[in-house]
Amino acid sequence: MPLILSASVAGRPGRCRPEVASRPGPGRRGPLAGRLDAGTVRVTRKLAALRSHLEFGPPKSAAGVRVVALPAAAVETLRAHLAEFTASDADALVFTGDKGALLRSGNFGRAVKWPRTVAALGLPGFHFHDLRHTGNTLAAASGASTRELMQRMGHASMRAALIYQHATSERDREIASAMDRRIVRQIRRKGGQRS
Repeated sequence: MPLILSASVAGRPGRCRPEVASRPGPGRRGPLAGRLDAGTVRVTRKLAALRSHLEFGPPKSAAGVRVVALPAAAVETLRAHLAEFTASDADALVFTGDKGALLRSGNFGRAVKWPRTVAALGLPGFHFHDLRHTGNTLAAASGASTRELMQRMGHASMRAALIYQHATSERDREIASAMDRRIVRQIRRKGGQRS
């Protein structure tokens, strides 16, 4: 995700750049701005696209209400976005279109030229929701437990979290290297030699 995001964020129009960088979901300025110093975002509601309108409501389950830590790069991007594009009142929407309206999946793609941007990055067919999968895969590869993935994702069951726990050869190599460092440290503490 960092490579994808750093490249795609560079090509985003300013108004939509942070949504691509962080993908926190619909949120109000108050909960988001109040926690940026802590590097977190609080998810308290979702935006449902119904046939005739958009509607805010609670997440699908109690697990969907959560606080999620953000990478430092996302925090800085969000801070700049709040200062430039978001109204100061506590209920202001963080991400809107040019005229202040809610973003739908259809107008978001057109507004930020998503297909053209991902094609230029060598990722044709990469969908916006794939950022969630990429972030969850990176969290799992960074060592997040099943329970930690469930909390970050807002899921009550382990089923979805287990999808991201599949081993990759890169992560397997990182684990082996970490094991080796521990073994070497232990041998050195005991004054022995590694054979």
